Amino acid sequence: MKSLRILLVEDHAVVRQGVRQLLLDRGVASDVAEAETGGEALAAVSKHAFDIVLLDISLPDMNGVEVLKRVKRKVPRVPVMMFSMYREDQYAVRALKAGASGYLSKTVDAAQMIAAIQQVAAGRKYVSPAMAEALADYVSFDGEQMPHEKLSDREYQTLCMLASGKRLTDIANALSLSVKTVSVYRTRLLEKMKLNNNAELTFYVMSNRLVDLNPAMAG
Repeated sequence: MKSLRILLVEDHAVVRQGVRQLLLDRGVASDVAEAETGGEALAAVSKHAFDIVLLDISLPDMNGVEVLKRVKRKVPRVPVMMFSMYREDQYAVRALKAGASGYLSKTVDAAQMIAAIQQVAAGRKYVSPAMAEALADYVSFDGEQMPHEKLSDREYQTLCMLASGKRLTDIANALSLSVKTVSVYRTRLLEKMKLNNNAELTFYVMSNRLVDLNPAMAG
């Protein structure tokens, strides 16, 4: 398979360097361009041609799923692989519905990563066993949406962070938003899910296994 021109969108420099070196050393990529934010990613796809975009969910300026949607509007033919520490059953369905060609966990080994990238770059979808299970669960509801599936991407991210014990100020800082905006997201998501407070919200999230109580959540 030809060496690929890849855009790697990831806000942690150490992760970018490691992934870039791996892809170049293994001959998977001829060039790996880097972007630290969603804004940089959108500027890069506007100026340069890529065979695939490897896109993190958690970015400092905007949610990765929103970046995905904008990338697909600008360059619909370029496949995008989501790359994140979030568990696949949390974001995989949202990402695929938004146009992603696959969803890769940062916990995969090098061989799995390379196989997934090559598969997506060849025009196919990449579905891991965990993602296949998440998709099966989603389809099995017979079209009836779970309460959390009615949320926007920002509301969903706020939901998961609140349930992980983060305060509004923590969430505002992590998402580069004002506390007031995060408070609006919280109010909206409680209304949409018919919940009354953070305790009910946390119980719902834990009951449906939407978050891991684990510091790796941040990536």
